[in-house]
Amino acid sequence: MPAMEPVLEQIIARVNAAAQAGSALRIRGAGSKDFYAQRLQGEVLDTTAYQGIIDYQPTELVVTLRAGTPLAELESVLAQQGQCLPFEPPHFAISDEADRATVGGMVAAGLSGPARCSVGALREYVLGVQIVNGRGQLLTFGGQVMKNVAGYDVSRLMVGAMGTLGLLTQVSLKVSPLPAAQATLRFEVDQADALAQLHRWGGQPLPLNASSWARASAGSGVLLVRLRGAQAAVRSACAAMTRDLPGAQLDEALAQRHWQDCRDLRLPFFTDMAAHSDGAHLALWRLSLPPTTAVLDLPGPALLEWHGGLRWCWAPVASASALRTLARSHGGHATLFIAPRAMPQTSVARFTPLQQPLLGIHQRLKREFDPAGVFNPGRMYEDC
Repeated sequence: MPAMEPVLEQIIARVNAAAQAGSALRIRGAGSKDFYAQRLQGEVLDTTAYQGIIDYQPTELVVTLRAGTPLAELESVLAQQGQCLPFEPPHFAISDEADRATVGGMVAAGLSGPARCSVGALREYVLGVQIVNGRGQLLTFGGQVMKNVAGYDVSRLMVGAMGTLGLLTQVSLKVSPLPAAQATLRFEVDQADALAQLHRWGGQPLPLNASSWARASAGSGVLLVRLRGAQAAVRSACAAMTRDLPGAQLDEALAQRHWQDCRDLRLPFFTDMAAHSDGAHLALWRLSLPPTTAVLDLPGPALLEWHGGLRWCWAPVASASALRTLARSHGGHATLFIAPRAMPQTSVARFTPLQQPLLGIHQRLKREFDPAGVFNPGRMYEDC
């Protein structure tokens, strides 16, 4: 067996010491998602020192790397080989220069960007992980190919677990070639017509990749639709869609900036509302719904992505019960994504509360992977 790397030895020693002392550790990369938590507590365990690409096989479309590796660094290496992470993980950087998001944080948060409705979620691209559990054991699950899972798929269990089950040290990901062509179309249309048109286009052989709709400062609203695929398919789709609905192709540089800002919550919908509310009482809610859900009577301004499957809404924290009831009635759920600065961390459930038997499953998994409750206690739920 090869010798363990010193940084990894130090991480395991910290975990063992915390378990023996009965103290908590807050796993943290760059901190780009510190806002996304029910509660933050424990001594910070910084993972950024454990970084670097371990193995990259462009011809096999697989990369294995340490969890502290900057996400921007990974995407740059992939781009040099004409490849990408097709699910477009958010970085949540204030600017490109301030981008410090890590691969481990990406997997732990489990969030996908604008293309998720077409290419699938982040968890579908995780082939394997290496973790340190709450007993200080270094464990490996999965591998570097898709058909390697026997029994419980622990690799994908770690996606979206927010570091509550174990500390990610390595990740193997499936990557994809960059699209041969892309184009973004702009339409002026209200929300109901935008959803209806997206559903019609979704039933046709069109290379739809991403969409966003928001009400404009003047007018009914603006729908942007991104197409990706073969050059002939994209050209044909542009012509067909602008015949269906009057629209125009957006300049590619402007389009690229829009989708990056949409991914990282830097569009005016996000930044202007946050500034105008001064963070005092409005919260940013994230509603995950079936794409076929009709227009909802939301208590505040909304922005739609994923062809209607993701709806952002600015609304007071007091709207929690109403929003969750509304989302549940349509087969979805609502998350308090960014809370007002004045709100105490534990005053409102950030994530939709779990019911039995799902709550029991979460609690048993937590006890199995982290019996001493070392990792990120209370980050997702107070009781597991």
